[in-house]
Amino acid sequence: MHGVRNSHPNLAGIVPYDPKYLPAKQYLSANENPSNVPEEVQLEIRKALKGFPFNRYPDPLGNELRDLIAEANGLSRENVLLGNGGDELLFNLALTWGGPGRTFLNVPPTFSVYEANARLTGTKVVNVPRKENFDIDEEAVLARMAEGDIDFAVITSPNNPTGKMANETFLRKLLDSSDALIMVDEAYFEFSRFSMRPYLDQYENLVILRTFSKAFSLAGVRMGYLLANASVIREFLKVRQPYSVDSVSQAIATAVYRNRSLFVPGINQIIEQRGVLLEELGKMPGVTVFDSDSNYVLFRVADADEIWRGLYDRGVLIRDFSHSQYLENCLRVSVGSPEENQVFLGALAEILNERS
Repeated sequence: MHGVRNSHPNLAGIVPYDPKYLPAKQYLSANENPSNVPEEVQLEIRKALKGFPFNRYPDPLGNELRDLIAEANGLSRENVLLGNGGDELLFNLALTWGGPGRTFLNVPPTFSVYEANARLTGTKVVNVPRKENFDIDEEAVLARMAEGDIDFAVITSPNNPTGKMANETFLRKLLDSSDALIMVDEAYFEFSRFSMRPYLDQYENLVILRTFSKAFSLAGVRMGYLLANASVIREFLKVRQPYSVDSVSQAIATAVYRNRSLFVPGINQIIEQRGVLLEELGKMPGVTVFDSDSNYVLFRVADADEIWRGLYDRGVLIRDFSHSQYLENCLRVSVGSPEENQVFLGALAEILNERS
């Protein structure tokens, strides 16, 4: 067979993102909403798709949905940008503010895609690790930012996979410390009920990332969005792929956003069930559980990879981070329905009892 020349050098050492999607009875690994879109919203979606013009290109910027999001946040259309899931917008961040000669500040452990995107675009990565309890080392971050060479940073609030919100005062200090672009990834903010949105008018260097995948039950429909100053949105538009958000996704997300109040009971149940998981995991011998403001809970246990296998053998799929840097022997469980959570807790208790 004739050979092929090497791919780009930036790909050396890059490990493809693997969500470890495996068949299971209980899916508690991907931070999905355990409930589907409410039936009345599904009915509205079906009406919107009846006679749908599949042969026509979508509105390139999805302006109907942009207007809805803008109105709900007290902004204008120019402050909102849609993306093919939050993942596209994260990659666009690295394209827009990163690249050769540019520097990204990261606070691991956090979402691994941030660093991967930086390396793919030839951006220098500066990691400032979190403390042992996974709090941000705020003094270290601010000190590193003061050196003046950071072009952009991402702070996830609540942080994935560790669960806690970033401190509001720290975020303001970070924004004040530099003209670097600071993205606050609020993919899970509906479960923490805190947003940096009120500060957009004050900080041109603030950009907020959100998604429809979690609270709005649309993980199967790729839709994310940015909130930012118009000057920042204009820069993102320069690297955005044309027609990146298809018209079907726009129609579905528009129907969901119009009816977002119908998702509040489900969000409240997830918050309630998060408390159940935190309480019950905290009672289990040998388990160290970390507090969470999101729809997942991180915990540490000896021989975590074997515990993960035992759960999977019982039909329960959770996320194994036990061999990841800074997350040794850690597992993450998504908050499921009350029934799913009880199955998980029962299976884990059984495994721990057998091992003791």
